[in-house]
Amino acid sequence: MVKELSYKQIRKCADPESLNFDTTEHLTPLDGIIGQPRAVSSLRFGLGIQEVGFNVFVSGPRGMGKMTAVKSFLEELAKNKPTPSDWCYVNDFNDGDQPKALRLPAGRGKEFQQDVKKFVEFIYREIRKLFESDEYSSKHDQAVSAMQNKRDQLMRDFSAAALAEGFTLQATQLGVVLLPAIDGRAMSEEEWKAIVQTDQDKMIERRKALEEKLKAVLKEVRQMERTAQQTVMELDKQAVRFLVSGVLEDLKEKYKNLDDAAEWFNDIENDILENVESFKQSSDGKEKEEEPSSTYQVNLFVDNSKQEGVPVVVELNPTYTNLFGRIEKDVYQGTMFTDFTMIKPGALHRANGGYIVLQVEDVLKHFMSWDGLKRALRSRAIQIEDVGESMGMTSTKTIRPQPIPLDIKVILIGRNMMYYFLHEQDDDFPELFKVKADFDISMDRDDKNTHDFLTFISTLCNKENLKHLNGPAAAKLIEFASRLADDQEKLSTHFAAMADVIREAHYWAVEDQAAQIREIHIQKALDEKVYRSNLIQKRIQELITQKVFLIDTDAAVVGQINGLAVIRMGSYEFGRPSRITASVGPGTEGIIDIERQVKLGGPIHTKGVLILNGFMSATFGSQKPLTLSCRLVFEQSYEGVDGDSASSTELYTILSALAQVPLKQGIAVTGSVNQKGEIQAIGGVNEKVEGYYEICSATGLTGKQGVMIPRSNVQNLMLREDIVEAVKKGKFHIWAVSTIHEGIEILTGKPAGEKMKNGTFPKKTIFHLVEKRLDDFASQLKKGGKPEAKKKRSKNNKSRAQK
Repeated sequence: MVKELSYKQIRKCADPESLNFDTTEHLTPLDGIIGQPRAVSSLRFGLGIQEVGFNVFVSGPRGMGKMTAVKSFLEELAKNKPTPSDWCYVNDFNDGDQPKALRLPAGRGKEFQQDVKKFVEFIYREIRKLFESDEYSSKHDQAVSAMQNKRDQLMRDFSAAALAEGFTLQATQLGVVLLPAIDGRAMSEEEWKAIVQTDQDKMIERRKALEEKLKAVLKEVRQMERTAQQTVMELDKQAVRFLVSGVLEDLKEKYKNLDDAAEWFNDIENDILENVESFKQSSDGKEKEEEPSSTYQVNLFVDNSKQEGVPVVVELNPTYTNLFGRIEKDVYQGTMFTDFTMIKPGALHRANGGYIVLQVEDVLKHFMSWDGLKRALRSRAIQIEDVGESMGMTSTKTIRPQPIPLDIKVILIGRNMMYYFLHEQDDDFPELFKVKADFDISMDRDDKNTHDFLTFISTLCNKENLKHLNGPAAAKLIEFASRLADDQEKLSTHFAAMADVIREAHYWAVEDQAAQIREIHIQKALDEKVYRSNLIQKRIQELITQKVFLIDTDAAVVGQINGLAVIRMGSYEFGRPSRITASVGPGTEGIIDIERQVKLGGPIHTKGVLILNGFMSATFGSQKPLTLSCRLVFEQSYEGVDGDSASSTELYTILSALAQVPLKQGIAVTGSVNQKGEIQAIGGVNEKVEGYYEICSATGLTGKQGVMIPRSNVQNLMLREDIVEAVKKGKFHIWAVSTIHEGIEILTGKPAGEKMKNGTFPKKTIFHLVEKRLDDFASQLKKGGKPEAKKKRSKNNKSRAQK
């Protein structure tokens, strides 16, 4: 099998001619979600099933356009569904602290509110007119005059009887009193004292008798007044009832299919009749200037009059009040107050009957929001509460509006990590979010997805008024999408990153006064993006070229090789070479990982080194004990080392040190290895190759340099065009290998050697030399005594024996 790759294998180019358009302006705008069939299927299922708990969690990395895609998908789905009901809050005349929620057909809420407002304005105006009318005044005066005449006659009769007994009536602040009289007038104090005592006693007795009669008379008067008052009130109610019932009958007929509204109209009529006095003139005869009482107003809480289909609400700041609404308060004369007209809706109310989209991490930032959302989904009702009251922070009186039934689909958007965290830590979560819609990080690079990708570009340019891309520019962006996906046969679905490149290319096209975004503008955007982020990379490359960091890119050295690592600085990743060396000698310690010894090696790297022990034992120790003490290290490494992508590199170094055959330093190596010597895929292959190419380019290309990668990573190659050109001209090379045998042959120029039937390797092969060196180590141990580790144990045992 050919191990060196051609320039055609290291980058899959897009042919502008195959795109069949001049510019993306001529493409049909995007409709639907691109390249996510699994997520779309899950969404359709979760939104279609109506049973409790089938809400949807949309998962995937950031920057994939999940929010935009889901919102667009929901809006298209929502158009064909019936518009949900309007909701109004009105006064509950039986319990003013619990406003009543009324459901009305979509668009009828505003009409209902206006009808009630007109009704209230009408009755305030007409009732006051009624009380000012001559007819009402005549009936009112008749009822009052009749009572006054009877009262006055009763008092005149009693006054005459009292005067006959020698007393007169006199009104005081404390009421009516009987005073001794003479000549029809009240006696003075001197006149009273002039009367002999016996006559005084007789008059006192008569007054007592008269006072008892006076009490009876006054009681009768009060009864007359109450009767007259009730007569007037009944007159008022009768007049108002005649006026109000006629108007209400029209409203009842109009809303006869709405039982709650019809019942509430009956409550209004009863309340008006019970509070007729509030509609009358004030005591000074002037009309009240305040607006009609809010008692009879309608709070249009949710208005869907302009809604087509079901609502799609995206709440970006899901605080408790933003989700569940709030009860506002006002201050009057230093006192806070509230009523049902101050109830304001939240996002759940606006989305009721449709869909609400939330970022899960934003919801979890507000603990009351998350608990409240779960409670609402479980109870299928939205209860508006005063936040301060629920937290025990306020003691002022408030209201508790009637809950509104909740019929909604909640779509949470977040990373996979958040889904698994909630699934494990929150018992309610699996019961309330039973559908998971996974967004894939890439899609197949086929004709359909490529076309959809191009329509995304067109849609973005139209939406944001950007210059459109011509064919070569679009082809360049397709190649960039494959690079982001790290796969020649895939396109990345990280649409946010693609959109940023288009926006930056638009900027450079404007700077260039170009009519369209061309290939050079896309490349300029990509280059400038790297330039803004690669300062650290350039500093490391300078240190390498200045021989501060020791990296050989020429010649051949025993037990030394250039490994490759990827460094991540924020959103920017780059590859850098690291020198790996191995020293070997006789012993039984096996392969010692110095990085682990000094606690710089991570667990995956340690696992990789232990796998090397397995390979060496299986290859060279199957017939005899493996006699080896090997130190393995990343030179000039001052930070942590983890991952197994250098395990094959380390193995080549060990084999070179044992065989005493030099490795070509111009070839950098990456790839993990298993115990059978098979080379396994690694990540960051493009960054690693490009990082080493830049070092070689800076120190001088010799035509012998290159990178050796796992064959399983070939499909991941989307290298820069300058590297493709260098490979094409033979200035740089990419080798792909499947086994350690293939790799060691490229690095040394010598055959690896296949194990023969007798268990040995052919002479003059790398593995034969390794085997021979290991045999020499075994002989040295026999001649020189015990290995170092065993000598220490023996010395300790001897010391204990002496004791």
